[in-house]
Amino acid sequence: MRIGIDIDGVLTNVEEFEIDYGSKYFYETGIYNTIKDVDFTKENYNIDEDTSNRFWSKAIYDYIKVKPRNFACEVIKKLKEEGNTICIVTNRISDLSYCDITKEEMKDVVIKWLKRNSIYYDELIFSNDNKVQFIIDNKIDIMIEDNSKNIKAISEIIPVICFNAGYNKSCSGKNIIRCFSWYDIYAKISKLKNN
Repeated sequence: MRIGIDIDGVLTNVEEFEIDYGSKYFYETGIYNTIKDVDFTKENYNIDEDTSNRFWSKAIYDYIKVKPRNFACEVIKKLKEEGNTICIVTNRISDLSYCDITKEEMKDVVIKWLKRNSIYYDELIFSNDNKVQFIIDNKIDIMIEDNSKNIKAISEIIPVICFNAGYNKSCSGKNIIRCFSWYDIYAKISKLKNN
């Protein structure tokens, strides 16, 4: 089985990072009191794209150093040992206009981060914002994803494991399997393979 794995929100807990760093940033910049809820989405923070980009222009340098989620490395290793092909599929380089990191530099950051954190992969695929064509071209059998738009589009062609987050709670439907941890992912992939 060819397993596609997203980075941001799947290998990392981007939601926790955004809540922690976002609330600090918005408090320090004086706009915290305009926030409807501590859930870092543009809708809930009631912020525009420019404000979001200003936040990420500072936060990206801390974010690229975060640790992976608990047991991600362990489960990926088990999946590989069972004969699966591990494909990291990320759109990390699709839009870097908010910071001064080039696409080539970000690719290097990602490769070094994966190595430093002992995250095994057979293939590393840098996609654009729409991952569907990359999924088709690379013959991915199942995708682990957190982005609602990607989950909905990819689930039209293959099963998607939706890594649970506040921003994807409304994602449900055919070919969408909600998971809450890396061992939950492992159990559900094992069940799919046995069926």
